[in-house]
Amino acid sequence: MSQQSEQSEFMAPVTRRVRAYFAAVNRATGTPAVFDAAQMGSFAVDAPPAPWIDLGWCTGFTRKSETKVEALRTGAPAMAAEQIRSAVEAIVALEFESWGKLQLALAAGSQQMNLLVPAGGAALNGSGGVAATAVALSAGSTATSLNVGATAATSFHAGDFVAVDVDYVAQVGFVGSGASGAYVKQPADVGDDANYIRRITLNVGRVNGIADGVLQLEHPLLAGAPEDGMKVSRMTGFVDREGGSFFHEWSALFCMEGEQGDRVLYYYPRLQSMQGGAEKAEVLAGPLQRLRLAGAFRALPVVDTNDGSNVVCFRSYLPS
Repeated sequence: MSQQSEQSEFMAPVTRRVRAYFAAVNRATGTPAVFDAAQMGSFAVDAPPAPWIDLGWCTGFTRKSETKVEALRTGAPAMAAEQIRSAVEAIVALEFESWGKLQLALAAGSQQMNLLVPAGGAALNGSGGVAATAVALSAGSTATSLNVGATAATSFHAGDFVAVDVDYVAQVGFVGSGASGAYVKQPADVGDDANYIRRITLNVGRVNGIADGVLQLEHPLLAGAPEDGMKVSRMTGFVDREGGSFFHEWSALFCMEGEQGDRVLYYYPRLQSMQGGAEKAEVLAGPLQRLRLAGAFRALPVVDTNDGSNVVCFRSYLPS
């Protein structure tokens, strides 16, 4: 068989949609989540390998290389002797088809907060007033079941959203369990609010049942089983703000399933949002519109240990 015919065995991928998966970056150490296409590339799209989180199908997926390649010129007259990369950069844009805590945080472009149920008589505030006292968790709590005791359970209802995290006790630096939700420079900045970490945590869930003092969650908490000292606060929703100095950072994986059994994977070890909160409206019928969360991200570099190269994206192709 000729070399040309061997190369033509792989046909161009034919795909329908893009599936998005994200994983938290350890902000304190700067360590991203690793995806090895050689070992993990054939995962089931509905069951990604840990720690990747399935954020569903997305639309409007575009990726753009803004890497600049320039000629290195020598001599007189100057002539191109070789090429160099003077800047390496990549940008990703997409629209999430569903709204959830992580989708909102990724698309917000700034800090994303939880609207905690306020204490009685709390003063009005744009990101939520002083929160009601959080409920301590008892032994036996897991990533999907929160043991709050029979008495405390009466203040919760099926369908409630809850935030689960530790009290704020003068921590500085990145805070939030499972994924960093904020950076605190000094306690005075957050008014020594005991509920502050639960206000910004991404460790949230939705209650779908209550029995014997235990709140059963629809999905496991991002941080897994609660640690000692964690408490639970009831929420009414989510809020993000235009402005602030915090940037979320995530590892991202985008999967295109080929109709012929092949697969294209784009792995971005580090993505930070590069625009404020935005939505795209899709007209359905009459006055009805569907709002999609629009996000745009800048890729940041990592070092490939195979050869020490600084890279921002890995594109993998798995033939049928």
